[in-house]
Amino acid sequence: MPGTLFLDSEGMSKLCLKDRTVLALVQAASEEGVRVATTATTTLETDYERIHPARIRWVLSRIDVHDVTKDVTGQAAALLRGHHPRGRKYAIVAATAAIARSAPGPVTVLTSDPRGFEK
Repeated sequence: MPGTLFLDSEGMSKLCLKDRTVLALVQAASEEGVRVATTATTTLETDYERIHPARIRWVLSRIDVHDVTKDVTGQAAALLRGHHPRGRKYAIVAATAAIARSAPGPVTVLTSDPRGFEK
């Protein structure tokens, strides 16, 4: 089954911390041929305080990390204008949503805050 599983910063943090639920979701996705992905800005937002740098590198080497390009920021800005959220948090969510929209479907976004993806 093709498709993409996108991780937000909490999903990335939990994957790096070997959270059993997230590990199981990522493993199941990989076994089904579903791409596991995140964005470059999400990797910056991830909580690395308790995670060894080698673990971070290992995780990032096994998932697709999408660049946030000028085109992506234009799409994200359009999403923000259309839905009127404010702040850095929503800018990162909008960039993730813009990239997720162009990923091979079906796309699932693993997020700790689904309100950012409601519209």
